[in-house]
Amino acid sequence: MDRVAIALGSNLGDRRAHLDFAVSRLRASILNLRVSRYYETEPVDAPEPEPLFLNAAAVGDTAAPAREILAMLMAIEQERGRARPFQNAARTLDLDLILLGNVVLNEERLVIPHPRFRERRFVLEPLAEIAPDLVDPVTGSTIGTLLTTINAEPQRPRTLPGT
Repeated sequence: MDRVAIALGSNLGDRRAHLDFAVSRLRASILNLRVSRYYETEPVDAPEPEPLFLNAAAVGDTAAPAREILAMLMAIEQERGRARPFQNAARTLDLDLILLGNVVLNEERLVIPHPRFRERRFVLEPLAEIAPDLVDPVTGSTIGTLLTTINAEPQRPRTLPGT
């Protein structure tokens, strides 16, 4: 069994319902799933103005290989109407495989650890809430340490009541 870390995000439609749906589907496939609170954040690298995101992180245990996890995440996104008209387009649901145990993989369609997660407060902050001691196999740093060393974004994520 490997620890898997997944980032969740939504900025179209009923954002909370999209994340709740994803969490429900992840619970069916990943053991001991822990989910962070939901954080409202500004879009990053958006080519045009977009609505605010709701972001979260989930960590659990799985024996599934990386490609199987990626296929599951993409299927969950599809179920919620995820469209990919262009890179960084607004989306109903975005699920990213961040870490999978000590796996380091660099393929055309799959890179683990996620290549930009170390720079993204909207990933690190929710992840540090539920798994601060999780280790990045590339840097050897914990999620908690990575969070304290990144440059702060202009606005810190805000947690929403009831999450």
